[in-house]
Amino acid sequence: MVFMLTYIPFIFPAIWLLDKTGLRVMAIVASSINCLGAWIKVASVMPNLFWVTTLGQFAASLAQVFILGMPSRVASVWFGSDEVSTAASIAVAGNQVGIAIGFLLPPILVPNVDDVEQLAHHISIMFYITAGVATVIFVLVVIVFQEKPELPPSQAQAQARSLSPDQYSYTASIKRLLCNKSFMLLVLTYGLNVGCFYAVSTLLNRMITEQYPGEEVNAGRIGLTIVIAGMVGSLICGIWMDKTKTYKETTFTVYLLTFIGMLVYSFTLNLGHLWVVFVTAGILGFFMTGYLPLGFEFAVELTYPESEGTSSGLLNCSAQLFGIIFTISQGKIMDEWGTLAGNIFLCVFLLIGTILTGFIKSDLRRQNANALCDTQRLSKSESNLEGSVRLPVTLKEVRL
Repeated sequence: MVFMLTYIPFIFPAIWLLDKTGLRVMAIVASSINCLGAWIKVASVMPNLFWVTTLGQFAASLAQVFILGMPSRVASVWFGSDEVSTAASIAVAGNQVGIAIGFLLPPILVPNVDDVEQLAHHISIMFYITAGVATVIFVLVVIVFQEKPELPPSQAQAQARSLSPDQYSYTASIKRLLCNKSFMLLVLTYGLNVGCFYAVSTLLNRMITEQYPGEEVNAGRIGLTIVIAGMVGSLICGIWMDKTKTYKETTFTVYLLTFIGMLVYSFTLNLGHLWVVFVTAGILGFFMTGYLPLGFEFAVELTYPESEGTSSGLLNCSAQLFGIIFTISQGKIMDEWGTLAGNIFLCVFLLIGTILTGFIKSDLRRQNANALCDTQRLSKSESNLEGSVRLPVTLKEVRL
């Protein structure tokens, strides 16, 4: 919950910092804070130091604020118009790899034992591994990560680079986005979808162990299945959008299939067969997690030439807000009426999101900008060619 709570107040300073300092500074700040948080947690493995663990978790959640909205910005800055959606989906998949590891390893590294000292030893090992990985990532970011390529990869990016810093106003950009009806509708639908994903991820262990007692390790494996299937879905959807440019149609279809997947998962969870849960959870994850890069890229299309970090930040802010609401509400519903009722609660909001997605206007501004620049460049080339070619009319000109 700390991750969701931290994101909402800190996203707007993070957006401002990204626009003012650029990708490299943002990546270094995020990885350094994440590394710091991991080492703080290493020093907290005592029953009376839970507040130190929470402090380390807060630092990690603060790092997430800076880095969660970077995929679409990295994709736009570094990749051409026919690669940008695929690149964004790969970047989002990178984030999902971490979540997948988070589902898989903790139940293995920290088994459910009664001996407090033995438990502390296992937790300490997990924290040291996390801190080591965070340190390696920080060093790699400092050494390898670059701000932007020497030449802009697309016409849209060339136009964005041509704007001087004096022409950009952070406040005016936020106001323009808030007045963009299609984008605000996407902010709402994205928040509903990803908020449901956050609730399912947070409460998954409880859902599984209530139906299948003692299956904590398999609960982690089911979470891993959701994320891996989602990574595959993200890549397929990204490649599909680069090929077809059908942003609204793809987004609507994936949203609808997410709703259907959640229904199937809800009504098969209590059948008593774990293999069925693995299958239905995988289907749900394929579409629910696969939706993440679709929302990012559709937002960039609807809001161009506004900063990709700003549009992504507002999407994630909506997701965190709904994630808090859905996680708390579903937990209360499960306390009173059981797991099925809690999942039906999420299905209702996924249905609402699917319907609202159908009302989003497909105004692909970035694609239109690239097409316009290509047309103008072609027309100029043809004009220059026509003006420079003239048939010779004399023998002297032929000889020349």
